[in-house]
Amino acid sequence: MVLLNRLTAFFSALLLVLLLGCASPPTPGGTGEPTDDSVITARVKEAILEEPSLNPEEIGVETIQGAVRLTGFVSSIIVMEKAIEVARGVKGVRSVKDEMRLKWQH
Repeated sequence: MVLLNRLTAFFSALLLVLLLGCASPPTPGGTGEPTDDSVITARVKEAILEEPSLNPEEIGVETIQGAVRLTGFVSSIIVMEKAIEVARGVKGVRSVKDEMRLKWQH
């Protein structure tokens, strides 16, 4: 009976070690800060919404590995520059790519 208990304990410990070895490695950076692209996108959209000079309906936001891409048709170069500035100020943004275009005005 003692042998059975020792074998059970041994194989339980072995299984635990093997399972821990299969765990995924920690995320790069290890700062505990969220680097999820969806979180960054939401933060940029919120920052654009909070900026009175920007119309969030004109500006699209996509994020891939911390690189934010701004798209859409905006009313002026000043609006473009402000959107870029706002996006760059968001925590977690590594770079901003401007793909916005000016609206054609008659």
